[in-house]
Amino acid sequence: MSGCVAIIAALPREIAGLVRGTKPDVGLLHRGIHLHRLPHAIVVAAGMGSQRVTLAFAEAIAAASISTVISTGLAGSCTSGLAAGNVGEASAVIEARTGERFVTVSPQSAYVLATTEKIASVREKGRLAETYAATMVDMEAATVARLAAAHELPFRAIKAISDAHDFELASLARFEGKNGNFRTGAFAIHTALRPHHWPKAMKLGRASTLALTNLHQALREVVAAA
Repeated sequence: MSGCVAIIAALPREIAGLVRGTKPDVGLLHRGIHLHRLPHAIVVAAGMGSQRVTLAFAEAIAAASISTVISTGLAGSCTSGLAAGNVGEASAVIEARTGERFVTVSPQSAYVLATTEKIASVREKGRLAETYAATMVDMEAATVARLAAAHELPFRAIKAISDAHDFELASLARFEGKNGNFRTGAFAIHTALRPHHWPKAMKLGRASTLALTNLHQALREVVAAA
């Protein structure tokens, strides 16, 4: 394969609709890396956080000649102007820990994406909006942007909003598991035992499903145009 788009996500569910009907590279699954080959695209999900997305990037560029790198997946909104379920493409990505800024190849976008080390609380979303004019927040895009720059590859960040600027479910942060995965079963049990969490958990589930449906459609259009 040559001239492929590399689409880098964190969790397999964030790419499931895009890669439906294909099988991941079985040689990588034991390392928690889900790599799919599509016509004109390499799609990888290897877990949440900087270390895991670095592995995903390495496997993507090893699999094919890459023309453009796209960081994708779910993100939180930092402002009231970007609702849950929406898809947004960022003009810039900011590493919130250092303030390092990466410009994407989509300068016409009004969105700015901040990357943090942990799932952002409502308070943190507000701080990111005030400090960096951030409209979205995730945990991986800045690392992908840095790697793309190091390899002199064009970079894009296309994210789907799973939670609004004023939404927070504090228990989420404790369920990051081995290899940067999300321990869905443990989260389900934890939530089931706490009825006061049910409304928020269901709201997050509905918003995430809608967001991913919209995201996968946007990514299919990107791949088709590649």
